[in-house]
Amino acid sequence: MISRREIKKVPVTVLTGFLGSGKTTLMNHILQSPDHGMRFAIIENEFGQVGVDENILATPKENIDEEIIEVMNGCICCTVRGDLVEALKRIYKKVQSFDAVLIETTGLADPAPVIQTFFVDEIIPELYSLDGVLTVVDAKHIIMRLDEEKPEGVENEANEQIAFADRVLLNKIDLVPDNAELVKIEKRIKEVNNHCDIIRCQNSKVPMDKLLNLNGFNIEKILEKEPDFLKDADDAEHQHDERTTSVSCKLEGDLNVNKLERWIGQLIKEKSADLYRYKGVLSVKGMPNKFVFQGVGMLFSGHFSDLHKWGPDEKRECSFVFIGKNLERDQLVKSFEECKAEEKLRFKVGDRVLAMTGEWMAGRIIKLWDEGNPYRIELEGGKGKGNKKMKGVNVWGPIDEDTCVRAHPDSNPMTISNASTVQGS
Repeated sequence: MISRREIKKVPVTVLTGFLGSGKTTLMNHILQSPDHGMRFAIIENEFGQVGVDENILATPKENIDEEIIEVMNGCICCTVRGDLVEALKRIYKKVQSFDAVLIETTGLADPAPVIQTFFVDEIIPELYSLDGVLTVVDAKHIIMRLDEEKPEGVENEANEQIAFADRVLLNKIDLVPDNAELVKIEKRIKEVNNHCDIIRCQNSKVPMDKLLNLNGFNIEKILEKEPDFLKDADDAEHQHDERTTSVSCKLEGDLNVNKLERWIGQLIKEKSADLYRYKGVLSVKGMPNKFVFQGVGMLFSGHFSDLHKWGPDEKRECSFVFIGKNLERDQLVKSFEECKAEEKLRFKVGDRVLAMTGEWMAGRIIKLWDEGNPYRIELEGGKGKGNKKMKGVNVWGPIDEDTCVRAHPDSNPMTISNASTVQGS
C-alpha cells in the first residue's frame, strides 16, 4: 500500500500514429537522446509488437515477450496483455526506477481509451499525469489516410489520432519535396485539429523540449505559459463536415457556470461518441478566479483556478474549443451563448421566493451572484433530510429559472433591514 506522502506523480506521454508513420523510430529517438536525462517506463499496448528496436534492448532477444523487460539507460518496457490500468499500477511499484512513462499505441488504435484511463480511474490520476499526446503522421500518405472511406460505424483512425493530438509530427518530409504540398497537408491537419502544433521532421527527429514536459492536459500550466492560448479561438475557418474538425468560439462577458455544466452534460449525453477533446477558459459571473474546463468524450471536469484571477483591467471573456466529428458550429456557439449570465435577474435582494431543494421551500433572497450562483437564499423553515430544521439555512439558486427559483405565491415587497443581507456585484 502506497502512502500519500510517498506518492510521486509521474508524467505520461502517449505516442500514436498510423502504421509505418515512424512511432517506433520516435520512441528510439527519445530513449537514445542524451538531452533529457530521464529514465522511462515504456508501455506497449496489447495488439502491438514490441516497439523498442532490438538493437537497444539490454536483454536477449528471446526475452522480449516478458511482461517487463529492461532496455538501455535503465528504462523498463511493459507489454500490456490486459487492462492498461493494471499495467500502470504494476509498473508504479518500480517508480523509483523511472521518471516518466511512454505509451506506444498500435497504428490501428483509437487513442481515446488510453487517454480516458487518466480521467476515469480513481487511482491512476493520483499516480500519473497525462503530459501530452504525440501523433506521428507520414507526410507522403496522410492525405490518403484521412480520405479513406470506412464502413458505417467504423472510425477513421488517422482522423482520431490527429484529433486527440497536442502535437503532430509531420514526418518523412523528405518524401514530399514540394513546400506548397507540405503547406496543403498542414492545412488539412489543421482542419481536423486547429489547436495542435505541427512540427516538420525527418526520421522522427525532433528536439526533446518539443516532445516532453508539454503539460498538454494541464490547463493551469498552459495558462501560465500561454495566457492567450485560446484568444484566437474564433479566428479559424469553420465548416460543418462529417469528417473530424475543430470548432472554437470566444464571447465577451460572463457565463453562469451552472448553465454551462447543464449544457455540457446534455451535450455529452447526446454526442459523446462524436466529441474527442474539448477545453476552455471562462469568466463566471460573481467569481474573481478563471474557470478552466476540459473533457475527453463523456468525461468532463472543470474548476476555478487558484492560480489565475481576472485582473482589474482585464477584459472578462470566455473561450472554448471542441474537436470531434459531425460538429454543428452554429448550434454549439448558440448553446454556448445561452450559458451567458443574465444581465438582469428576475428577483432582487429581499424578495420572497420558493427554492427547489429537492422540494419547494420558502425563503428570501439575501445576496445576488454569490459563488457563481444568481441567488443566495435564506430558508424560512421546513425540514430537510433526517428531519433537519431548515430555518435560517442558506441555499443557492443556481439558475434564474422557474425550475430552480420561483416567486412565492404570497410574496410582498419589503424593505431589507437585516445588516447581514448584502447586494452582490
